[in-house]
Amino acid sequence: MAYVYILESLKNGRYYIGCTSNLDQRIKTHQSGAVKYTKNILPVKLVFKQEYANIDIALKIEKKLKSLKRKDYISKIIKDGHIKVLGD
Repeated sequence: MAYVYILESLKNGRYYIGCTSNLDQRIKTHQSGAVKYTKNILPVKLVFKQEYANIDIALKIEKKLKSLKRKDYISKIIKDGHIKVLGD
């Protein structure tokens, strides 16, 4: 089991997209400031998560989302509660 997740910075409203097989631990790592890409936008909150069968699928979805770089699309995913890419 794996997850694609989206964090939102409470400091500036920016989003961070990631994937992991251990969501609880990964969120704690972000919140501790140990992740390079989120340490300067702390605090962050989990605003979205979607479960996948394995990490390979989650990595493909994460990569696709990061390539879009559109805040409006990310906001729509959060609102809809579902990622609709790669035939998902």
